[in-house]
Amino acid sequence: MTALARGCAVFAALARLAAPGANATEVEADAESKLSVSATGFYYAMRDQPDFGVGVASINRGALHLEGRYNYEARDAGSAFVGWKFSGGDAVTFEITPIAGALFGAARGFVPGVEASVAYRSLDAYIEAEYVDDRDHPGNSYYYAWSELGWKPVEWLRLGLVGQRTRVVATGRDLQRGLFAQFIFDKMTLSVYGFNPDSASRYAILSLGVQF
Repeated sequence: MTALARGCAVFAALARLAAPGANATEVEADAESKLSVSATGFYYAMRDQPDFGVGVASINRGALHLEGRYNYEARDAGSAFVGWKFSGGDAVTFEITPIAGALFGAARGFVPGVEASVAYRSLDAYIEAEYVDDRDHPGNSYYYAWSELGWKPVEWLRLGLVGQRTRVVATGRDLQRGLFAQFIFDKMTLSVYGFNPDSASRYAILSLGVQF
């Protein structure tokens, strides 16, 4: 779950707790049954390759996590996942969501993975790792990873470092790295990522996410 989603969930729980007649058991039950939906579109602005788009959507109900993607693990391919979230912590909070899914379209296969995050005050870290098992072309199977180290100086701004290991973008680097800035407006998040700024194969990603 993103930092924005965690903030919305905490705010809702506190508001219910403050309401007349509310108690901790009711708040916990409400959190377990709450349904949230999010969708994010990514635009890859490439320097030496054609630009392309990526789409991600997810549905969460309690610990259950469902997710769909397009152009994420491979071009012209979609993927669908199911996962179960484990979370906890007080001063330091964490979330771990093991996932398993299928890849279909231009590439087909099984994709097991994990999404995990940890946060302490204004600092947080996020990693998403998976093994893309391409059944049609075993030589194209690979480990994918996206990681972020973020800092929120104010509630509406998140800055940090980002790294990506993927075959959707070919730059000659096994690990592509860069910087990012996120602007948070209520339930909408606008993000700008700059990868490989020291390379001729540098590129940018613009994304817009909405949560309901």
